[in-house]
Amino acid sequence: MNHIKHPVTEYPILENIKLRWSPRAFEEKQIDEQTMKSLFEAARWSASAINEQPWQYYYAHRGSAGFEKIVAALAPGNEPWAKNASVLIVASGRKTYAANGAPNVFFAHDLGMANANLMHQAIAYGINSHPMGGFDKSKIIESLQLTDNEEPVCVIALGYTGQAENLPEPYKSRELTPRQRKSITEFTKAI
Repeated sequence: MNHIKHPVTEYPILENIKLRWSPRAFEEKQIDEQTMKSLFEAARWSASAINEQPWQYYYAHRGSAGFEKIVAALAPGNEPWAKNASVLIVASGRKTYAANGAPNVFFAHDLGMANANLMHQAIAYGINSHPMGGFDKSKIIESLQLTDNEEPVCVIALGYTGQAENLPEPYKSRELTPRQRKSITEFTKAI
């Protein structure tokens, strides 16, 4: 991993958390189906409100028609680099509870937790991830024929991290910039 992207933390955290970052440069190496199943298994075991597991994943490998559908829905700032990922995943959530049809106001939270599990499991295989909110929801809904009960929340690019030097600007500079985060004191308050 690029030493610039290895964070300097204020307090100790798990190495797996330190290693997860959002690259834009990807190698050509594909992710095999067995590995994808392991990533989805990690998502499967995420916590969710009343064990609803409201997540639905649509994924496609680079070179497939499904991959091109997802690429076509990406925002102009994401398409130039995300098209080189090994796999693109549309992470969607079901908006109502299966048992009674009541609104599930926690579906996006629960999907986010499942996404985090998936992305941290990917690190164990040397795979990095880049979640994106920059995509056209209506295009995704139409091309994947999502139901009215599903909402695409993000697209996740997965792949083995490549060389930043292969990226055009401004992506190359972003790839080579050290990671930064707010200090804990900026988002916590003891009460």
